[in-house]
Amino acid sequence: MSLHQQPDGPDGLAARLQAKSGESGGRTESGRAEPSRAESGGAGFVEDRDDLPAPRLARVILTAALLCYLLITVLNIWSARLEPPLFATALSCLTAIFLIQLRHSRPGPCHRPRWETTLTLSAQALLTYLPLVLFDAVWGAMAGFFAGSLLLLLPSNVAWFLYAGVGLSMLVPPLLEGRPVLDSVYLCQSTLLTGLVVFGLTRLADLVNVLHETRGRLARMAVTKERLRFARDLHDLLGYSLSAITLKSELARRVMPTHPERAMEEIHEVLEISRQSLSDIRMVASRLRDMSLAEEAASAESLLVSAGVSVQMRMEPGVMSRRTDTVLAAVLREAVTNLIRHSEATRCEIRATRSGERVRLSVLNDGVDHAHRDPSPYGGTGLDSLAARLGEVGGTMSTTRAGEGTLLLVAEADAFPADPQKRERR
Repeated sequence: MSLHQQPDGPDGLAARLQAKSGESGGRTESGRAEPSRAESGGAGFVEDRDDLPAPRLARVILTAALLCYLLITVLNIWSARLEPPLFATALSCLTAIFLIQLRHSRPGPCHRPRWETTLTLSAQALLTYLPLVLFDAVWGAMAGFFAGSLLLLLPSNVAWFLYAGVGLSMLVPPLLEGRPVLDSVYLCQSTLLTGLVVFGLTRLADLVNVLHETRGRLARMAVTKERLRFARDLHDLLGYSLSAITLKSELARRVMPTHPERAMEEIHEVLEISRQSLSDIRMVASRLRDMSLAEEAASAESLLVSAGVSVQMRMEPGVMSRRTDTVLAAVLREAVTNLIRHSEATRCEIRATRSGERVRLSVLNDGVDHAHRDPSPYGGTGLDSLAARLGEVGGTMSTTRAGEGTLLLVAEADAFPADPQKRERR
């Protein structure tokens, strides 16, 4: 094989690496385990039928390309019929260049100490140009490695200038040997091409590694988001239901001796709430739970009346999307739950009104002890989670003291909010 024979370019490499980027599991270059498709909760990543993780395959392709270029130089030197000592020297220099290039092509070149970069680049420069004295133009293919290393390790404004200089320097060796000008041009062109291939494959391998790690992080984020959603929905549903069951059970116990019929009615309602809670939990697990503000208002009124609270209600929210309806219903449920658990209210005003494309829900009640703090380590997170849910429908929530022992909760949201995925793309 002569100097003019170069290995084929990386045709189809991008497609192969793209197919590998959906690898379902394995470890990254840094050794961190990545979750499989099953572990990530089916986050929608394409499974790879190959055994090699994508980053490892990219590194294998890069190493194979470097070995091919190295083999070309070995064959060119072999065809020159050198003496055994010179041939052994050439193999030693080639091995050293190959090891240095592997070091330069490792991930994270920007984080290496400056002294290390200076030392390895200087050594590679010496191993690139000094052997030209002994092996003439057949050694010129190794200049492509040096040109690629310059692009990898130095700032771009300097690297591209030096890269061009290395390519132009390869015009000289063939002319000194008396070869045709075409050989000089070809050696210059092949040096520049080799440098681009080394630089491109290294950067592509780094990119595959980053994408693979990002895929794992996105999968873990999706699982975490789903867990938060599940915990939030359970809090919204069970907080209200358990408070209602406790209240009605206590009421049934008090009226049992004197009004057994009333006690039976309360127990019947407890059973209904329990059945609904069980159904809600099952639907939350499959994310099928939709709530209605109108239904929640009726339920809240019944519960508050049972607790001896005077209720004034005005529900005129107009037509709104199911998402907004569900979120505002959850806000009302949480407000009533907090009213029952943390206040001694005697009256409550619930209003839902419409102003243009905005729906406003307000809950005003008395009997609030503003110095009270929930001692439970898990208390106090309901309103925070609801504020986050309101943000998903373009809404806000605020709580203010409307007077002595009086609390006003106001929540506003878009009647027809934009799709969250479209909002993220913007």
